[in-house]
Amino acid sequence: FATTAVNAAGADGLFYSGSFEQVGIQRIAVLATYVYAGIATFIILKVLSLFVPLRVSDEEEETGLDITQHGEDAYSYGDMSTITA
Repeated sequence: FATTAVNAAGADGLFYSGSFEQVGIQRIAVLATYVYAGIATFIILKVLSLFVPLRVSDEEEETGLDITQHGEDAYSYGDMSTITA
């Protein structure tokens, strides 16, 4: 969107030249970045999964992650028999 008055090394942007060429180039660059980030993340997760599991087991999830992962109960209410309505 810039003009050569701001950046003499560049070219006039969309508002000053009326050409969508640069916006199209930038759109392609953004899409390429998304694809690269997605593929790189997939590869990193695949490599990590060779050494450590990416998910907890179904049993640990059913028991509760606070207890299985941290060894504590997140919502400890104490003795519930003493609570009256």
